[in-house]
Amino acid sequence: MLPVIALVGRPNVGKSTLFNRLTGSRDALVADYPGLTRDRLYAYAQFGERGVILIDTGGLGGGTDELDALVDRQVELAVAEADAVVLLVDARDGLTPGDAQVARRLRRSGKPCLLAVNKSEGQEAALALAEFHALGFDDAVAISATRGSGLGVLAQRLSAGLPAGKPGTPPAPAEGGTRIAVIGRPNVGKSTLINRYLGEERLLTQDRAGTTRDSIAVPLALDGRHFTLVDTAGIRRRARVTGAIEKFSILKSLQALEQSDAVILLLDARDGVTEQDLSLIGLVLERGRALALGVNKWDGLSESRRAALRRELDRRLPFLDFVDRHYVSARHGSNILPLLDSAARAAEAARSELPTPALNDVLQAAVQAQPPPVARRSRPRLSYAHQGGRCPPLIVIHGNQVERLPASYRRYLVNCFRKAFRLRGTPLRLELRSGENPYAGRRNRLTPRQQRRRRRLRRHARRR
Repeated sequence: MLPVIALVGRPNVGKSTLFNRLTGSRDALVADYPGLTRDRLYAYAQFGERGVILIDTGGLGGGTDELDALVDRQVELAVAEADAVVLLVDARDGLTPGDAQVARRLRRSGKPCLLAVNKSEGQEAALALAEFHALGFDDAVAISATRGSGLGVLAQRLSAGLPAGKPGTPPAPAEGGTRIAVIGRPNVGKSTLINRYLGEERLLTQDRAGTTRDSIAVPLALDGRHFTLVDTAGIRRRARVTGAIEKFSILKSLQALEQSDAVILLLDARDGVTEQDLSLIGLVLERGRALALGVNKWDGLSESRRAALRRELDRRLPFLDFVDRHYVSARHGSNILPLLDSAARAAEAARSELPTPALNDVLQAAVQAQPPPVARRSRPRLSYAHQGGRCPPLIVIHGNQVERLPASYRRYLVNCFRKAFRLRGTPLRLELRSGENPYAGRRNRLTPRQQRRRRRLRRHARRR
């Protein structure tokens, strides 16, 4: 096992900035705003030849409401599983009662602790550290997470006090297996669903919108299969997004969608299908991501309400006939495993290899069963097909005048390919390519005498 280091401190002292600097990533959301980080975020870092796991945490002692208590609980869990702790303080603010309170809590944990005085750029190291000796820590270092100064000393002192670990560069903790992003509107139960899959309170949950701010990737091993589940912030309509923090959170959610193999999109059964749900579904399909649909908070609904909701889904989502639909309860864990299985199968379908001979057999059978409609006194001719890409599958069809195929016939071809290759849960795209017309520009190759003769013959035909 690699050694684990937790970054701890009161709000807005630069923990996420230091986390990103040490891991060489931008995984943690950073802004000059207290209380931005709430969940635990894990990543690998390399200290020379030593590989370690870093944990970014929320600010301790940020308030007294229920949400702040949940954040404190997440920090306590991070400290409990860490081999060492870095206590961050702010040199510009000086020593505060909040720093002293956090230091007392860390002493009670009994974990080795290194004091890091952040934002000390422009100051002598001894001067920056002087005020914080009152916290009683023997080991302290002055750093600047923004500029990167002092981080080499910090890494060296941490490595010296850590238990033996494996050398080399390890893979990222949350990488491996099928990457599935859980997206939806705010407060539809995304974090609750992932916690239920993990069997622990890994992610902070509360019955109010906007609890999750960052995109958190967590690994999951289930029945010999490996997944990476990505919890995302709720995505609201653009007109309702006001603060910069929410804008950055939504941006991280969209990045998680782009990097995923499949998507679980959660709907709220109490609200039905909203316009924002339709927008999110359209975004997923536009980006070509495999999809499984979960209707959450199904428990507690009356039978009449359930029947009405099923009719509403059939009426408003007829274009999602290729996507598996599951009625789940994230809180109670009912029917959530089939939802995960559908997402995994959809991701596998998106990566499918479609052999060219089989594609052409399906194409010829489809054309024989339903020939293309006549357009401009001629019928488009479909010659052959081959696969042009994956994730989502792309089928390229060559022929003559294929650009005249109506949208209804293109949907017919998509359905034929989808049924033949069992491409459930993934969008399927067609690319139509017409061959060069051998008669194009032939009139321009006629001699002037031939052109005059053709005009005379046409005039004579009109008189007759």
